[in-house]
Amino acid sequence: MNFTYNNRTYPVKITKKNNKNTYLRYTNGTINVTSPPYVTTREIEKIIKNNEKTIIKWIEKEAQNTPESGTITIFGKKYKVVIENSHKFSILGNKIYTSSEKELTKYIDNYLKITYQNHLDYWYNKYEEKIPLPNLKIRKMKSRWGVCNIKNNNVTLNSELIKYNIECLDYVIIHELSHFIHFNHSQEFWNQVAKYCPNYKKIRQNLRN
Repeated sequence: MNFTYNNRTYPVKITKKNNKNTYLRYTNGTINVTSPPYVTTREIEKIIKNNEKTIIKWIEKEAQNTPESGTITIFGKKYKVVIENSHKFSILGNKIYTSSEKELTKYIDNYLKITYQNHLDYWYNKYEEKIPLPNLKIRKMKSRWGVCNIKNNNVTLNSELIKYNIECLDYVIIHELSHFIHFNHSQEFWNQVAKYCPNYKKIRQNLRN
């Protein structure tokens, strides 16, 4: 039996004792139920349902008191990372719960790939000009936020963009797609960028900072 809240699953541990009543407790991510032998599983499920609000309060209180293992920024929003071996990956408010650093890295990499690809597809379809269908490449770069390779139609995006607001990712994508039309950084190029990203100067400044 499990209890689900905010996409997280909490196991329910049932202990039978010669009690007159059924008691609920919540510790270390587990809902503990102590009941008389004659209480059925269906009755326990009903008791948990009737005490749902109380259980949620216990969960949220424990979350506030759980030691943190650092912070991570995902598209401008900061999350506190909590490593708990007993739980699968989940996000609760401004906290990320994960069983290990490896699981966290796997989630971030997958989320980054999906988001980058979705935004690249979105802006490609927005372009009125004729440009080739770009191939997405992602890697960490020290000196560039993006690279456009006209020969093989590759657009490479810096993985570090995940630390900035989503508008920064959009700007870099527009910047690189515009290079399929204007190969250098001429005024015509910047006019092209401004067509789809009017506030590009402000975003460029944010990326410099």
